[in-house]
Amino acid sequence: MGPLSAPPCTQLITWKGLLLTASLLNFWNLPTTAQVTIEALPPKVSEGKDVLLLVHNLPQNLAGYIWYKGQMTYLYHYITSYVVDSQRIIYGPAYSGRETVYSNASLLIQNVTWEDAGSYTLHIIKRGDGTGGVTGHFTFTLYLETPKPSISSSNLNPREAMEAVMLTCDPATPAASYLWWMNGQSLPKTHRLQLSKTNRTLFIFGVTKYIAGPYECEIRNPVSASRSDPVTLNLLHGLDAPTISSSYTYYHTGEFPNLSCLTDSHPLAEHSWLIDGKFQQSAQVCFIPQITKTYRGV
Repeated sequence: MGPLSAPPCTQLITWKGLLLTASLLNFWNLPTTAQVTIEALPPKVSEGKDVLLLVHNLPQNLAGYIWYKGQMTYLYHYITSYVVDSQRIIYGPAYSGRETVYSNASLLIQNVTWEDAGSYTLHIIKRGDGTGGVTGHFTFTLYLETPKPSISSSNLNPREAMEAVMLTCDPATPAASYLWWMNGQSLPKTHRLQLSKTNRTLFIFGVTKYIAGPYECEIRNPVSASRSDPVTLNLLHGLDAPTISSSYTYYHTGEFPNLSCLTDSHPLAEHSWLIDGKFQQSAQVCFIPQITKTYRGV
């Protein structure tokens, strides 16, 4: 961390002492001219790496700082604090053992996880100058680089217009938004496509050929975006009534006619031929024995 140096001593305090410290440091009013800013270094941080929440433009005559996880300054969100006069660090209930607060109010988080993403609140306490002192709250949101998502499906081979499909974009990622693509384009507006409240899950009600094909999802936050590999819905068609096709309408004696069975199905259907009600063969094309002038058959 270069110019930063950790305080020379740290201290764990009892619950009674923690409650007392929190109450003493929270009674002043919010300043109106604070210009404090917070930035993440590096601005893009991956899971398992370290990140420093660097504080700029601190006011003068400071008494101490408190860091909270989230936007609420409740006791159980209390991570750690620094008391300037004694150079003492006080740990709170939200301390994980990976956070370090410095004398310049910056907070180092080591080996970050996805649970660390989200809002942080810095509570700054300034010494009294005859007015009783002032305090300010400054909120910052930490974003991690989005992972490459994947799509899980309840059914990749639905029957046409008969079955619903649920596609889910994994993993669940805090402080991120989800987008979906079909055939490389934004989702069409149709009652058959509906998204969950968080957009992470896509519900497809009755898949048709117009909404079959490759689907992709994207996880996005203010610092990065990642898109999944495509997952394709393979539409299963029901069987249409088959038709029999022949190359010729009439045949001569001694010829060997063949008949084709035509039907539209996916996957391909199996074909069986019966001649005069008796099973003949399993094939899409039926080869009839050499015919004579008296040959008849259904």
